[in-house]
Amino acid sequence: MSTSYILAIDQGTSGTKAIIFDQYGKLVTKASVPLTSYYPKPGFVEQDPEEIYQNVLEVVAHCLREFEQQYPGHKEKIVSCGISNQRETFVLWDEHGLPLCNAVVWQCKRSIAICNALQEEGMEAEIAIRTGLKIDPYFSGTKLIWLYKNNKTVQRAIDEGRCHFGTVDTWLLYKLTNGAKYATDLTNASRTLLFNISDLKWDTTLLENFGLTKLKMPVVKHSSAHFGTTTLNGHFMEGIPITGLIGDSHAAAFGERCFSPGTAKATIGTGSSVLWNTGNKLVRSEKGMVTTICWSIEGRVDYALEGVIVSCGATIEWLKNQLELFENSEETGRMASSLTSNEGVYLIPAFSGLGAPHWQMDWKASIHGITFKTNQTHFVRAALESIPYQIKDVLSVMEAESNIKPNELKVDGGISANTFLMQFLADLSETKVVNIGIADVSALGAAFIAGLGAGLWKDIDDLPKPTENVQVYKPSSDNDLVKKSYEGWLKILNERKLAT
Repeated sequence: MSTSYILAIDQGTSGTKAIIFDQYGKLVTKASVPLTSYYPKPGFVEQDPEEIYQNVLEVVAHCLREFEQQYPGHKEKIVSCGISNQRETFVLWDEHGLPLCNAVVWQCKRSIAICNALQEEGMEAEIAIRTGLKIDPYFSGTKLIWLYKNNKTVQRAIDEGRCHFGTVDTWLLYKLTNGAKYATDLTNASRTLLFNISDLKWDTTLLENFGLTKLKMPVVKHSSAHFGTTTLNGHFMEGIPITGLIGDSHAAAFGERCFSPGTAKATIGTGSSVLWNTGNKLVRSEKGMVTTICWSIEGRVDYALEGVIVSCGATIEWLKNQLELFENSEETGRMASSLTSNEGVYLIPAFSGLGAPHWQMDWKASIHGITFKTNQTHFVRAALESIPYQIKDVLSVMEAESNIKPNELKVDGGISANTFLMQFLADLSETKVVNIGIADVSALGAAFIAGLGAGLWKDIDDLPKPTENVQVYKPSSDNDLVKKSYEGWLKILNERKLAT
């Protein structure tokens, strides 16, 4: 039988990957290209929309060139394309397809004052009921309001009905189809603070309250729909269907096979997204989680609780780049393992505030418990330990609110290769931690979604399962020291909250 292939584009914050998977779920060819972010003012994070698009074209060209060298004449066997993307980042463009401003990245904090004003107006409960989300700069909507209030070009285009709004997937779809298709999927729509996750429609009430009724909004489809056809800048003369759009964290959950209630995954990258599948049940959180759409395919929508953690890998990069405590992040596991405990040294990684379940967005990072004995190894271990501490904070709330304890926690992302961190997480959570051994699990999820949309696989039970490189970390029965360390973490957080 002839082998078929899927092209997955994973457009992330720091760069874009293009990966070709075969019908057995095996990675065949991969390319990556870095992407630049811009910081025009303190707290502002932007990217150039045209650079995002060119970044995608460049990485696809690299990937296809290598694929054709390895498998001459097989390009026509690539049956479809799927796209996963950085989620809350958005682009605004006019009727000619020209960006009205730079893309505003999910990390941007420019809308803190907007968030405070909405909270003072008593909007928190209504927004949570409609969107499942919190009023926070992390999500697109408040930064869109900021642009409307502070950018005359954007304001004029919105008021005149000429402004198109789209998350990165929508922008790429629009560009790849030469403006013919203007759509998004349910997962990306659910991250904007503008989408009603009960009705599965753009929320007209919120758009009216925000003064955005004339803003053009994309058509919303399930993630494995047929979104359009593209030549990918002439690489496919007959065109190739785009049959999958999905937010990167949701794609990771799909690639990790979080298909039933209680299955959970933690993507650990710059920050972390812990997604906990709740099936067709929309679970409202009272303790700092957000409710979101986990993933969707034709005829089925699964919901999830999500804990958004702001700083994970970003903390490690800070130690490396700003403090120069090590040359390669791979050294950190060895350094941390050289200590039997961290002797009361803690790092609270609130470099951009602290996310779920605390949502202390005005906090700054801090280090606690330093003595004359403290050295760089303690700092490194404190940074690593802060990651499982934050994940444990999230998991504890999710277990309480869903009344389910998972059998295992699936992990992915670059830091999941750190064996010290993974074992610490297993011991702390008292849950088996499973790494399926695929670094590019968001791209795999996008490929699975697109393959379902293209009919390469008939349903989720037909999707290939990983069999190689699976790593399992079982919790130790002797975890008293880990538990005691976690108590110290909670004590510091409570003290800071009381002092706020």
